[in-house]
Amino acid sequence: MPLSYYLQIFSLILVLSILFGLLYWINSDAFQSKFKKYILITLWGFIAVFSYKTIDSVYEVIQFDDLKEVRYQRVIKRLIDIRDSELAHRSVKGQFESNWDSLVKFIELDSFTLTQRRDSSILDKEMTKRYGGVKTYKDIVIVDTLGFVSVKDSLFGADNRYTKMMYVPGAEDDNIKFELKSGFIEQNGLDIPVFECKVDKSVILFDQNIDLINKENLVQSVDGVNGSSLKVGSMEEVNTNGNWPKNYTKNQ
Repeated sequence: MPLSYYLQIFSLILVLSILFGLLYWINSDAFQSKFKKYILITLWGFIAVFSYKTIDSVYEVIQFDDLKEVRYQRVIKRLIDIRDSELAHRSVKGQFESNWDSLVKFIELDSFTLTQRRDSSILDKEMTKRYGGVKTYKDIVIVDTLGFVSVKDSLFGADNRYTKMMYVPGAEDDNIKFELKSGFIEQNGLDIPVFECKVDKSVILFDQNIDLINKENLVQSVDGVNGSSLKVGSMEEVNTNGNWPKNYTKNQ
């Protein structure tokens, strides 16, 4: 569990220890007051309310984290499908795609080219001439085309889930889509294709406590999803990874 759980539990134990110590003192002969009975009743009532509120807040955080993990895993599974589709598009077209309809159409209609590379050698006419007719050979690589395989069959087989991969699973509205961008960034004088697909955490956790969502947006942890969104890829650097830790994909 996160450190915050233990801090809350420790705070509860500390405050209750102080309160029970105060109760013991008030109930002893050392404390003399005609209002002792009412003070004790009030103090017991405060302890009951404080304990309930604290335990309830801890339980709410536990429930939030359990639900968050389930929803994040569903979203991440879809982001992985989107990344695989984008990488296939770059492999075939040389760039990423930012239009959902075009990406789906590509999956349905395009194919990967299956090739085989083999080493060979041919006569090097220039070197043969230079050496007075002594045959000289140079090594080459021959690429043979073996055939083609459908992008859809390669990535998804008989599963048609790619037709709905643009929609955020579990969002408040079934028509809410991931934000998808693509383009190029210059690196060492070359234009490198990049893409980014993301969704805000607030969209995934739309029905949860706003304070817990705001706290989640500030997460910076090796075992958490850093930042205010779940995303794969980047428009700022050459990166096709997701921003989630491995523990969210251990069962996939």
